[in-house]
Amino acid sequence: MEKVRTIYLLRTLCPRKPPRTKASARAYNVPVSYKDRVRKILSSQERKVFSRLNSPQKIQTFLELIPINFELKGETNLSPRLVLKRGLAHCFEGAVFAAAALAYHGHKPLLMDFATAYDDEDHTVALFKKNGLWGAISKTNHAVLRYRDPLYKTLRELVMSYFHEYFMWDGRKSLRAYSQPFDLSKFKPENWVIRDDSDQALDWLMSALANSRYSEIASSKAMKSLRSATSVEIDALSLVEYRKDKFL
Repeated sequence: MEKVRTIYLLRTLCPRKPPRTKASARAYNVPVSYKDRVRKILSSQERKVFSRLNSPQKIQTFLELIPINFELKGETNLSPRLVLKRGLAHCFEGAVFAAAALAYHGHKPLLMDFATAYDDEDHTVALFKKNGLWGAISKTNHAVLRYRDPLYKTLRELVMSYFHEYFMWDGRKSLRAYSQPFDLSKFKPENWVIRDDSDQALDWLMSALANSRYSEIASSKAMKSLRSATSVEIDALSLVEYRKDKFL
């Protein structure tokens, strides 16, 4: 769909750079063997794409260049391989893709899930760490819940930067809990990076993440006294990168 345009823009925005030296490696790197395993299972074309996504900023830019997955034919949980083939991704698919790109370059593939009130939708991001500070890569169609620069000393600091952006159309703030970093390197890369047997190939991974350990944002008493989002903030929800009617 957007494949030719995406590859062209990727080459323009993500020029090749010399490989990092060992001295430049940071904490939270995965064992070299896992990085090599990810690289080994990719096709040559996939390796060309991943090799250029050598920073969180470039991964984020790439995700913004591909349209949001509106799941017009039913719910999906596409693997990174299928994201490249379809040229589409929703938040979970984008986070997993970002984690795969990070793993390709030797970083731990970490996810974090934001759990919400019963009538809102969760959001998933890929975590990364630079100079001892946390940041996040995020695929979203809205002006909120987006990329976070690595400026946060703790995961809770990072999470709370999203809190006031997480609200419903009626103004209710809905973020309730967040998962601990969910490390995808504990799974065989064949099981999540290149699975292409079904559009629901990663349903098992979403379930595993949802059943992992979460921390509450605040006590139920504190959550009862929240101020609702204002009309200006709610209007901002109407601002989107991709309009659904163009895909119908």
